[in-house]
Amino acid sequence: MSLLEVSGLTVRLGDRTVLDDIAFTLDAGEKLGLIGESGSGKSLTALAVLGLLPEQAAIEGSIRWEGTELLGASDRSLSRLRGDRIAMVFQEPRTALNPLMRVGKQIAEPLRLHRGYGRRQAAAAAVELADRVGLPDPERLVRAYPHQLSGGQRQRVGIAAALATRPALLIADEPTTALDVTVQAEILTLLNALVAEDGAALLFVTHDLAVLAQVVQRVLVLGQGRVLERGDLGELLRDPRHPYTRTLLELARAGSFRSQPQETR
Repeated sequence: MSLLEVSGLTVRLGDRTVLDDIAFTLDAGEKLGLIGESGSGKSLTALAVLGLLPEQAAIEGSIRWEGTELLGASDRSLSRLRGDRIAMVFQEPRTALNPLMRVGKQIAEPLRLHRGYGRRQAAAAAVELADRVGLPDPERLVRAYPHQLSGGQRQRVGIAAALATRPALLIADEPTTALDVTVQAEILTLLNALVAEDGAALLFVTHDLAVLAQVVQRVLVLGQGRVLERGDLGELLRDPRHPYTRTLLELARAGSFRSQPQETR
């Protein structure tokens, strides 16, 4: 039995089909990439797994987690799952973090919600987690607010919070887009190491094939809400079949993916 099994996932917003018959499986410890341009449906697929699609979305198909169907599950059941067994690192840590809360509390919040940690135990765990993700002087840094940190440090805080409960699946949605190339490489190396250490599966969402090549084993190429190509990353890089995939590969080789402002370390 797969850890995550998605089949026939179709999502409509009004009269528009934004996901059309998406299907994939993800096993424990496996790394799967979803790649496509903006509007391809990759982030919507990740949000569907977490039960975070808009209320007006009409959803068909199946999303099974460890054999249990998630579509139609209660908000309470999904809330227990999110941040515990499944966690997410978002694209922009500046907006993902609460600007009015010290980062140590945000790192430890999943442990208080899902593990019942008390205040002192949570505070100690936050320091350990900050150290685990390579934040400098963690005992001091956990008392800082998000605006006092660099972009790379904020993303490390997000990773620490996501991995606090040692989830079975980590979803990373464009986690390095806003970072410069050096910090991007550090974050990708960190994610690889921590996921391997925890034995977690990784669902990595990106528009950048060059980034994806540093992280995953298998790939789904999405375009206009459909799976255009799927397979082993190495085979896809050697022999892309779909014209869209070939375009992504050409852009990656040309180094022309980045079009958004970058934050420094």
